[in-house]
Amino acid sequence: MHMEIDPQEAWERLRASRSSRPGRAGSGARAKTYSTALEQAQQMFRAAEAVGSQTRPLLVFYGLSQAGRAIAAAAVGLKGEEWNLVSHGIHATGYHQDFADIQIRTDPAGSAGSFVRLSELLQSPVWSGDTEVRLAAIWDTIPVNLVYPLTDCERLTPLYAASRIFAEPHPLLTIAVGDIPDRVVEAGSREALMAFLEAYPGTVGHDSFVTRNVAGRGVPDYERHHPDEGWLTTHWSMPPESYSEDHRRARLDTMTRGYAGHRYFFPATAGLPRDLHPLMAWWVVLYALSMLARYQPAQWAKLIDIDASRHAVPIEKILERALEHLPRLIADSIDEVAVWP
Repeated sequence: MHMEIDPQEAWERLRASRSSRPGRAGSGARAKTYSTALEQAQQMFRAAEAVGSQTRPLLVFYGLSQAGRAIAAAAVGLKGEEWNLVSHGIHATGYHQDFADIQIRTDPAGSAGSFVRLSELLQSPVWSGDTEVRLAAIWDTIPVNLVYPLTDCERLTPLYAASRIFAEPHPLLTIAVGDIPDRVVEAGSREALMAFLEAYPGTVGHDSFVTRNVAGRGVPDYERHHPDEGWLTTHWSMPPESYSEDHRRARLDTMTRGYAGHRYFFPATAGLPRDLHPLMAWWVVLYALSMLARYQPAQWAKLIDIDASRHAVPIEKILERALEHLPRLIADSIDEVAVWP
């Protein structure tokens, strides 16, 4: 789904928050870190706008990293010195392999690295030890990459959640689930749909979906809004005491994650216990790009060679979209963690 996002509006939100700092960033070292880190983030993003793909991932990633320090400073769930982030907390290996096959690991749960601390804060998984996650798997979880695959393999991409929440009490939460891949739509069976949805934790517990009769069997009645988009109207039953509009919206929020004003079902990739928060998915991808650009400059130059690399255009596009989407995701994440219980 195409999204119109105004990064300037998001930066205005962030700048306005610096005179009335949210959550625990109201005073002291946390206040200073919050304001300074956001200023650094904005300056790095502005600098990134003026350079090309050779240098842009360095500026965008470190801008995001500084914004992460502001998120931690504002977080009401981080006490004492927990908000003071140290190290990246994430690692990439396998640069000699195909770009899509770069392996990502994190520091152990409970450590103080930025990726781990923010992931736990945003209820997003971390993994370490023998668990390896391919870059392509996380790349595919970012909504803007729907049309920019790194491989020809079957992909697990976000499913758009267009809710139909009636104001009057209703026993069903009804969601039009979009961006279902062609392979699932063309299979046409209930079994293919169920197998596919196993990778999407938020869809668990659905009660029914719109069907059509084929040879005496009810099969999913997909709609085509565009040639490459499958949609299916799906229902979740609400408990009798939870028929109100507010209850249904709350249920939707627990099943999906927000992305720039929209709701998505995100996949849990590579056997992870749950789906990544979209900000942390961006973090993984930009970390990998920045490490390539910084430590493997010759390989990076080959990857972004528009005349020779199949990955050049996808890389160009994600770096462009990062400048548009991340300010909004940063602002929304601050709002998410700065709410007092």
